[in-house]
Amino acid sequence: MSESVWWHSLVRDIPDFPQPGIIFKDITPVLADPAAFREAIRAMTDPWRQRGIDRVVGVESRGFIFGAPIALELGAGFVPVRKVGKLPHETIAQEYTLEYGTATLEIHKDGIRRGERVLIVDDLLATGGTINATAQLVELLGGHVVGIGFLVELDFLSGRQRLKGREVVSIIHF
Repeated sequence: MSESVWWHSLVRDIPDFPQPGIIFKDITPVLADPAAFREAIRAMTDPWRQRGIDRVVGVESRGFIFGAPIALELGAGFVPVRKVGKLPHETIAQEYTLEYGTATLEIHKDGIRRGERVLIVDDLLATGGTINATAQLVELLGGHVVGIGFLVELDFLSGRQRLKGREVVSIIHF
């Protein structure tokens, strides 16, 4: 479900980035506009306000930009999920498949406690592999994934299908 937003046009297309044939959806103009950024945080937070969220998990790196202020708005803790070797304490890892190989994500072992209600946040849903791996990490630690929130969803890549059975809310659809 997409909300009509005045700042939708601030998301710009960057052709051939990071490689030829890709049209990158650049959200930095939204971040640079204080009113637009505030509205983005509000829009991404509102669906989860009455859901008893204990932790917000943000995925490296743009998920941090949205996840931390959403956690503050919800009165929840913030937990980063990062690429291998970037977290300083004991971690668990989850490998996942990309179109061109594999990648691995890590979370601190003490980042989520058994039974905690977790919201996962990232800037953009493409194929869903990164977020699916993140949800698996949360569940390995005993957390309950209440939902997953995105600023942007690229509908044509069908990433939502990979997250089937999970509540997914995206604000802007392309």
